[in-house]
Amino acid sequence: MKSFKEKAWYIVLPFCGFVVILGLWALVASTFAHNLPSPAKTWEVSRPYIVEPFAKRGELDQGILRFTWYSLVLVAKGYTLALILGTPLGFLLGRSKLFSRGLDPVIQLLRPVSPLAWLPLGLVLFEKSEPAALFTIAVCSMWPTVLNTAMGVRSIPKDYINVARMLQLSPLQTFYKVLLPAALPYMFTGFRLSLGIAWLVIVAVEMLTGSPGVGGFLWQEYNSLIYEHILLCILTIGFVGLLLDRGMKLLEDRLRPAEVR
Repeated sequence: MKSFKEKAWYIVLPFCGFVVILGLWALVASTFAHNLPSPAKTWEVSRPYIVEPFAKRGELDQGILRFTWYSLVLVAKGYTLALILGTPLGFLLGRSKLFSRGLDPVIQLLRPVSPLAWLPLGLVLFEKSEPAALFTIAVCSMWPTVLNTAMGVRSIPKDYINVARMLQLSPLQTFYKVLLPAALPYMFTGFRLSLGIAWLVIVAVEMLTGSPGVGGFLWQEYNSLIYEHILLCILTIGFVGLLLDRGMKLLEDRLRPAEVR
């Protein structure tokens, strides 16, 4: 168990980091980047969006948490689709050398493609922005799950598989009692990376389609030259990304078997 002093440092050090960033921000805004709003100016202009976070005054004039909610709903749908597609594909790649040799070049070809390229294809295929957004999120974010799951399956010692055969476990029992627990740490690494990519992609998708959300609001405020709201969106994107990552880490700690912690 960590002592109170050790736990306190987990709060103090990030707080000091945020203070340093705010200080640098204020310094840069007051010296040479005069178009960059200071922290105080950003708070003053963005205050209505923060103190009334769920207000709705128009399609792209809403509280920052309402915009965030719109984005998170789309991310949840696209991310779920990515896990549904990526996890079984990762197990197949990890268990079958033939399957891996056949699909690995295809994966390496598709994996670097930007969401800016996938979105127009999604719009051509589905002719609506929401299905295109889900398609783009799923395709862009599934690869870390695929590759880390495959790596986790390949890293399972052969002795584990041999013991399962000696015990005459069925393929389903072997999966749940041997493959899944041993590969789970690798899988959660992939899940966390995929979630981060999904959150990045939704911002880009909303900026391109003008959909209500953090990305759509950011693009509208950029076109309106309201830099304070741009900074508000950037901070919101960062904080939400941090919370999503920490939430996935807590879920991993709860679900991962004790012997592999």
